[in-house]
Amino acid sequence: MLAIPLAAQKGAIAFTEFDLDNGLHVIVHEDHGTPIVAVSVMYHVGSKDERPDRRGFAHFFEHLLFEGSANIGRGEFSKHVEKAGGVLNANTNGDRTYYYEVLPSNQLELGLWLESERMLHARVDQKGIDTQREVVKEERRQRYENQPYGSILIEVLKRAYTVHPYQWPTIGFMEDLNAASEQDYIDFYKTYYVPNNAVLVIAGDVKAQDMRKLVEKYFAAIPRGKEIVRPAAVEPPLQREVRDVVHDQIQLPAVVQAYRIPAYGTADFYAVDMLNRLLSNGNSSRLNVELKDRAQKALYVGAFSFPFEHPGLAIAFAIANMGVPAEELEKAMDAEIAKVREELVPQPELEKLKAQLETEFVRDNSRVAGVASNLATAHTFLGGAQMASRELERYLSVTPEDLQRVAKEYFSPDARVVLHYLPKNQKP
Repeated sequence: MLAIPLAAQKGAIAFTEFDLDNGLHVIVHEDHGTPIVAVSVMYHVGSKDERPDRRGFAHFFEHLLFEGSANIGRGEFSKHVEKAGGVLNANTNGDRTYYYEVLPSNQLELGLWLESERMLHARVDQKGIDTQREVVKEERRQRYENQPYGSILIEVLKRAYTVHPYQWPTIGFMEDLNAASEQDYIDFYKTYYVPNNAVLVIAGDVKAQDMRKLVEKYFAAIPRGKEIVRPAAVEPPLQREVRDVVHDQIQLPAVVQAYRIPAYGTADFYAVDMLNRLLSNGNSSRLNVELKDRAQKALYVGAFSFPFEHPGLAIAFAIANMGVPAEELEKAMDAEIAKVREELVPQPELEKLKAQLETEFVRDNSRVAGVASNLATAHTFLGGAQMASRELERYLSVTPEDLQRVAKEYFSPDARVVLHYLPKNQKP
């Protein structure tokens, strides 16, 4: 049973917002449905903001900034939240780093104190660097190096981009982290983890009129950082198909196709994302029905969009069934994408997708953590927090003609990256 009716979720998310003198933007969403509060900070820094010889810094700081601060003992950050009955986490992508706590609402000040400590004087020292470097090494081994097909993103990005920093993955490369000095880490922290590069969102069982005074108590004294210089590289259009073979420690072949797509927040992004959902979202999606169920050529299929601040990627991925060669699987994938280029998607099929999407939005915005994330993202990338309430309607406005148009414009077989993943024992 959903916590709030669908009709209510189609309305605007209520919020107030204000700025501190140091540049920190603050958004407050008041919701007394449950006695909990989400405190979150989104920093506008991701892997695209890194130097080419210091790849992985943004993701590394996702870990490092839980080490503690001048007033929080090493390793004590999480314990403060857990003792208060809350949860916390963080995540990073190519464009931003996001930290949050969900706490009982009477522990709001704990969340504000923790985030102000993280922003003002986190522990960025050699001991913490050495500790977290081992954590990141293990994460890289588990998720990328020792995972079947785990290198797909790394292999795709370095072929899909030639000049833009999206060409390296968020996880980065250990040789860069190992080569970096303590001062390199300190400089990165002082450059990007500053109030004028952040948005603080407080969502939940709070009184909006009381928040300015509380936020000023914890954040007003934090000095403003220097003006941040953003990456200026513009990736030229992909003018041809880039094709390659990757031999991996796998049993079954796989086919990966990557297409350049418009930036997150542009009108065409929503049509492209809806097209990916049409292809692979759920058991009744086209790739699942045709490649898995009917033709039984694939064991697994997926298609997803990277919502990057600059023009990003859509990736389609399929693992072959036993005895099915990669070439045959690729032809089947191409045939399904060609159908969308050549024929209008039936309206009932599109309406079913939109209903699924509405349900997702309801679930996301029924949690204060989901609302906080959506407001922070909208402020940082979509031109203002009010855009969080318009995301759903931008998806719902997509037409069959839009799907056909973006399939023709962006999903061209003449401008893409295609990788065949083959078992190492098939290496010539």
